[in-house]
Amino acid sequence: MVENPIIVALDMNASDALALAHDLRGRVEWVKVGMTLFYAEGPDIVARLGELGFRVFLDLKLCDIPHQVAGAAAAIGRLGVGMFTVHASGGSAMMTAAVQSSRRAAEETGASEPAVLAVTVLTSTDDAGLAEIGIERPAAEQVALLAGVAHRAGVDGVVCSPQEAARMRALLGEEALVVTPGVRPSWAAVGDQARVSTPAQALAAGASHLVIGRPITDAPVPAEAASRIAEEIKGA
Repeated sequence: MVENPIIVALDMNASDALALAHDLRGRVEWVKVGMTLFYAEGPDIVARLGELGFRVFLDLKLCDIPHQVAGAAAAIGRLGVGMFTVHASGGSAMMTAAVQSSRRAAEETGASEPAVLAVTVLTSTDDAGLAEIGIERPAAEQVALLAGVAHRAGVDGVVCSPQEAARMRALLGEEALVVTPGVRPSWAAVGDQARVSTPAQALAAGASHLVIGRPITDAPVPAEAASRIAEEIKGA
């Protein structure tokens, strides 16, 4: 387990995100910039969070033809982010393009090389949700199938629910990143996630990093909530 596996999801506007980031300095190492924040602010928000000392998980879930994804991944590779996401459902050629292009761009510009993570099945999707779009496999089986494709394409790890973390760790090996959203401490509301676990449960199952949003960001004192979760992890 990494020393502090918490990734705080900054799904808000730039002003609020930067204010929260200031409060969280020294308590967490990672923050997540997703579509809401990045599409509003662009690459500048990544740079500003980096200046505050955070490692950035850029969660844009790239999915398009390989040529388009290669171009986007190259732009991301120049930003110095720690991790970014592609959709495993885009296929092996697309994922390989993302890996190669981002690494090449990082090397050319002297930026740190980002890890590429494949999103398997969104944590808001359950078996019924998959059946609705014509996928009859249970969510756990679909996750395993897509993770295998991603692994062969050369990605560094996967994003999956905590419930699939153990299977992903066994499938991908000890060096793989297994990043789990859908993590809620026992004292927090579940919200709209369909497949959730506590931080301790997710780590015990094999997760390397935990994406935690509203239990921290909606807390009366977010910094205290982050510290409380970190202490619970250490205690477990």
